[in-house]
Amino acid sequence: MGAPRNGGDLVTETLTALGARVAFGIPGQHALGLFDALRRAPRLRFVSSRVENNAAFAADGHARLTGEVTPLLVSTGPGALLTLASLQESRASSAPVLVVSSQIPRAGLGGGRHGYLHELPEQSASFANVTKSVFTVRHASQIPSALAGAWRDAASAPAGPVLVEIPQDVLLEPTAVPPVQDVDPAPVPLVPRAELVAEAARLLDGARRPVVLAGGGVSRSGGRDALVALAEALQAPVATTFGGKDAFPWEHPLSLQSWIEDRHTTDYLEAADVLLVVGSGLGELSSNYHTFAPRGRVVQVEADLGKLESNHPALGVHGDAALALAGLAESVGRRPVDPAVADEVAAVKAAVAARLDSQDLEAERAVLAAVREALPDGAPSFWDMTMLAYWAWSAWDPRGGQAHSAQGSGGLGYGLPAALGAAAAGRGPVLAVSGDGGAMYSIAELATARQHDLDVTWLVVDDGGYGILREYMESSFGEATHTELARPDFVALAEAFGVPATSTSPDRLREDLSAALARPGPHVVVLPMVLGLFAPTHLGG
Repeated sequence: MGAPRNGGDLVTETLTALGARVAFGIPGQHALGLFDALRRAPRLRFVSSRVENNAAFAADGHARLTGEVTPLLVSTGPGALLTLASLQESRASSAPVLVVSSQIPRAGLGGGRHGYLHELPEQSASFANVTKSVFTVRHASQIPSALAGAWRDAASAPAGPVLVEIPQDVLLEPTAVPPVQDVDPAPVPLVPRAELVAEAARLLDGARRPVVLAGGGVSRSGGRDALVALAEALQAPVATTFGGKDAFPWEHPLSLQSWIEDRHTTDYLEAADVLLVVGSGLGELSSNYHTFAPRGRVVQVEADLGKLESNHPALGVHGDAALALAGLAESVGRRPVDPAVADEVAAVKAAVAARLDSQDLEAERAVLAAVREALPDGAPSFWDMTMLAYWAWSAWDPRGGQAHSAQGSGGLGYGLPAALGAAAAGRGPVLAVSGDGGAMYSIAELATARQHDLDVTWLVVDDGGYGILREYMESSFGEATHTELARPDFVALAEAFGVPATSTSPDRLREDLSAALARPGPHVVVLPMVLGLFAPTHLGG
């Protein structure tokens, strides 16, 4: 006869009943009851990382690609705390990660200082700034309801990470709670108030030059079709933020694309008599570093209540972006197609291109174009905080594939582990892009890629240091300090992990990257090259 069911079984049963199919994490002493239960959970696949922060990035990447709440299983104290920087990114980018952490035995909860291994006075307090909510379980019977509540909270707009912590002894103790089957994963829809949608529609209908700025909230909510319907009805040009690249078709006649870090685009947005900002808080990057100063009315649709009117006065519509867009698309009148609007959009994009043409940036633009041609249409990409990613934020055509980066919090090391998490969904090849500095944050995850045979091609642009910081310091201070790095032979190091690797050059990049992406499983492509960045416009240039 097998061992009796315990608290760990309640965790895996509940996660499976809620719809989880893949979980990420690293085992630890206090969490062994949970990890042992994974043996008895055949429908829940576990992908083991090498460092907890990378496991959290992997859960983030899986959550972004699938739109599903993704479990992250970690142990107490150091294991849990190593996820904090990654969860800051998930919180800022609204990725629904469900952290299930063990805790010290429940006798030690409340800061009693009994000297348990990994003991903290209050572990959950460390998560207050990086999660939406925290659930602390003290009895096995609480596990299903706590996990179901956390799941719904993580999935509810605005989505984000949630922590459930369970003491070691609760995970291990036998339970008479029946096997978990009846739990509800459905979040409560964040429906915008009808009178606000009606007023927003009235303003847009009365606008002479309506324009839309669409953020990541549109993509996350599934509001793309409604946005296209609304833009075409209003004949309103649409610019997207870096996080909302796939919110609107790149080559649509009304698409301003995502050069919002360019003054030409900023000027056009400012000139709208009614600007609809949907799914964006108009933060630093989305406002061209807070130089954006609208001259007309602003209508802001935002799921995060704290972001409504946080940067500009607006008609604030608190609600899910897709629901609001659908309501607006049904309410506004339909205007005839106006070729003059498309001409305006084309003129803005031509001005942006002319500004780039005036700089010596042909090599950088060719590299990004080679990467774009190598990646199949519809395939997702994950970008670290590196020079090529700064280009991609503005210039990358998603071609039906999601493009994600760590710009929510701006930390290094995101690209590879997030791509591995996305690849665990089994939807085809995934591209990760890092610089050599960021690559060293997550190099250990090549072992994860090999162990789980994840279909990720990792492009490492090796410029010998922290290229972005080098650029910033040289432009600000005349020279860079402590930005240059000793680094390994990335090709030899990848091969030591059993991962095929290729050293390439700018003229071979498209061919080499295409070949790597065409072969299932992990592959590393290394491009030794120093890239420059286009001149910023927010400094008055």
